[in-house]
Amino acid sequence: MLNFNKITLWEILLFQVTIWLGLWVFNDYLATLLTLSIGAMVFAVLIIALISEWIEPTKVPRRYFYVMGITLLAMVLSYGIYWLIRI
Repeated sequence: MLNFNKITLWEILLFQVTIWLGLWVFNDYLATLLTLSIGAMVFAVLIIALISEWIEPTKVPRRYFYVMGITLLAMVLSYGIYWLIRI
């Protein structure tokens, strides 16, 4: 059984970049829509969570914030790689 607590942040980044890059290669229109919509939602949730954490600290692990940031980074990185491939 896979233990998700032992997956490193680099593995999460690599997995997400692979999925997003595959989507960009096979259907760039759908990838654009999903990147913009999911990216906006993840960004909004991350900002709200950081603000609420700043106001009143909770027991949310730091890993949550890192994974949310990595999700945004993976989207931007996969688009950048796709853009370099298309030149």
